[in-house]
Amino acid sequence: MVETETENAAAKAPAARPPDRRASWRESVESLLVTIVLALFATCFVVQAFKIPSESMEPTLKVGDHLLVNKFIFEANGAWYDRFLPYRPIRRGDVIVFKFPFQNHPHYVKRVIGVPGDRIKIVNSVVYRDGQALREPYAHHDPSSYDPFAENFPPANDEFLDAEVLPQWRKELPQYVNAQDELVVPPGEYFVMGDNRDHSWDSRYWGFVPRDAIMGRPVIIYWSLKEPAEASLDEETGESGPSRNWLLSLLDTLIHLPVDTRWGRMFKEVH
Repeated sequence: MVETETENAAAKAPAARPPDRRASWRESVESLLVTIVLALFATCFVVQAFKIPSESMEPTLKVGDHLLVNKFIFEANGAWYDRFLPYRPIRRGDVIVFKFPFQNHPHYVKRVIGVPGDRIKIVNSVVYRDGQALREPYAHHDPSSYDPFAENFPPANDEFLDAEVLPQWRKELPQYVNAQDELVVPPGEYFVMGDNRDHSWDSRYWGFVPRDAIMGRPVIIYWSLKEPAEASLDEETGESGPSRNWLLSLLDTLIHLPVDTRWGRMFKEVH
């Protein structure tokens, strides 16, 4: 009797409904859209990837280093919500990424040497800030290079203002120099230099970095790739045609990727 009642109840129970494929598909699309939105938010406001294109920050950063830049670190422009967020001021010695104030605003990476109010002077390649010589273990000097303008700054006279100096900075520079021949960093501006001091086009040559141009601070090298020698592919292979060159270049990069990767620089913090 018990078995019969059980069987009857099972027979009367509604059959299990098949999964709604449309609902499953909709959930997948929604999840994908949320992921894309979060990724875009992170890229725009939190972190962004950059590649080092020049030697101006060597040995700290090498050509071919790929960086993750924290865009959510420096205090903003005094908005009411700033005090609730983990911002901090830009400090002396910070490595920063910024939009170059001239020439279509490419991204530059330099080190902050002077913040607003600092007095900067360079004597025989030694940087003085507010009258004190700086200890700069990150700085590299090339003995074979000689640039009297860069090694003694601000310049004593106009004859040191060579062609490397932007014309606008050539005119503006004297107004920031005090009676002690020191460059005084104005409010809202920053004086930056590359660690590779004799091979860096920086504030000595074009002026200050406005606060609004500073995007963030590099925090880690997530990948580093040796740069190939600058040689024409046509000369090396005898091949011609842009499509053929592109394909050979891609194949060569993939083949040599394990060898050309600087494994020792992977996940290295930037200081």
